[in-house]
Amino acid sequence: MDSTILVSFLLVTVMAAGVSVYFTRRTQLKTTISYYLGNRSLGFWMIGSSLFLTNMSANQFIGENEFVYSLNMTVMAWGMSSILAMILVAEFLMPVYLRIGAVTTPDFLAKRFDRQTQRIISVVFLLSYFINLIPSVLYGSAVALNGIFHLDRQLGLTYFDTIRVLVLLVGTIGCLYTVLGGLKAITITDVVQGIGMITGGILIVYYGFHYLGGGDLMKGVRTLAENHTEHLNGIGGAGDSLPFGTIFTGMLLINIYYWGMEQYIVQEALASRSLADSQKGISLAALGKLFAPLLLNIPGLIAVHLYPTLDNPATVFPRMVSDVLPPVFIGLVAAIVFGGALSTFNAGLNSTGTLFTMNLYKPFLERKGAVADDRRLLRNGKLLQVGVTIAAIVFSPYIMFFTGGFYNYLQKVSSFFSVPVFTIMLVGLLTRKVPPIAAKFGVVFFVGMYAMTQFVVDTGLHYLHVLAILFVITASLMLLIGKFYPMARPFTMADYPVGGMVPWKNRRWYFAILIVLMIAMFILFSPWGVAS
Repeated sequence: MDSTILVSFLLVTVMAAGVSVYFTRRTQLKTTISYYLGNRSLGFWMIGSSLFLTNMSANQFIGENEFVYSLNMTVMAWGMSSILAMILVAEFLMPVYLRIGAVTTPDFLAKRFDRQTQRIISVVFLLSYFINLIPSVLYGSAVALNGIFHLDRQLGLTYFDTIRVLVLLVGTIGCLYTVLGGLKAITITDVVQGIGMITGGILIVYYGFHYLGGGDLMKGVRTLAENHTEHLNGIGGAGDSLPFGTIFTGMLLINIYYWGMEQYIVQEALASRSLADSQKGISLAALGKLFAPLLLNIPGLIAVHLYPTLDNPATVFPRMVSDVLPPVFIGLVAAIVFGGALSTFNAGLNSTGTLFTMNLYKPFLERKGAVADDRRLLRNGKLLQVGVTIAAIVFSPYIMFFTGGFYNYLQKVSSFFSVPVFTIMLVGLLTRKVPPIAAKFGVVFFVGMYAMTQFVVDTGLHYLHVLAILFVITASLMLLIGKFYPMARPFTMADYPVGGMVPWKNRRWYFAILIVLMIAMFILFSPWGVAS
């Protein structure tokens, strides 16, 4: 291994950790709010960087570049359309969460419906993190790091054993970060890593075009623009894996759920010191999404020309990094991949502890009449986090034996619960008389019908269109239940505001600019743009 790569990797990684330690050295972590929500003291730079980096996991580096290499740019629709979803969340959902003093997103369900609904959704979140999020992030980071450093060859280990070693390394470091530093340490590290991620994206595109053009940057750009233009199209047709129409159906619903209701994402925004900081932070993360294709998609496009016949398209991103970048920048990008994996892993682990402690364990103690003091809650929450980490370290290397189908299976499983949760949250927000039984019925009905359409009855429709149709049907049935069996007392929102509740004054101008730039990206990667 080139020593320059290793030194560069360690330097960036240690610097990010050092900044985090310096700025949190006096932080007290003796209460659940200080540990899980950073004492609600996060400014918009921390929130925006953390949201952006938490979303950018190693799975995306690998998966999206593989998609672009094998098919086309239609996968960018997930990231670009999420900008609209983030604007809606900042404008409509964050004021509600901060107004009721929410610690978790299911807290709203407890106030709108009942505690049982809150517990059901909390368990759904926890199962998703145990089975899907945390193990897959560890595995994806191990695959990416091995692809960059070629540790299996360097250490003389089998590929499986190398993945096990890397999973152990990432999992242990991530767990220590979370357990010892809490949310604030994670978000401060994310600020440094976020800057590095944008820098790394620019570098890999610059050197990629330079390499493609045989030393001539503009020749590389022309080669990409004039050949294999079918890969440049981001407007999916009916026969594509992601038809453009899905942006306005299931994709929009999933994106609003992800950015506005998924606990491990929203937790950073809930920790803001004010509503204005929360809205600014979400807008900053949305701006980052406009730059995300530099890392997630453009390397895959360049690879189409460099490696016409790759046996394993999943190796596109790490191979590009190894082949086109100077050693010092290979270490930087490896540190970025490592940081992105840690950020997503830490956010998932922190949210796991929050959901368990605040929504399940604390109410359990209170029902028993036991003392639910902060010391006891934190101790057992941290023990759960350690246990989840150990289980994920043991399990995640075996994901490699579920090649192809397992990843797709996990994505479909996540859809079983994302849109049902979105549905009952939205109905709860927009109505005052729909009863708790309607929320429970909505979850069961949606999951059951979605299972039927995916495994029993072939509808012939894209699964994202199916999600949108089921959303309309489920919401309608919930409203029908509310009409015939309304709540005795209409719901009224109680105020327990935390931090300043004055919204960001100039937000709508920035929101408009973000939407214009989002549309411009779709036009750029379309038959009216570079795919002509």
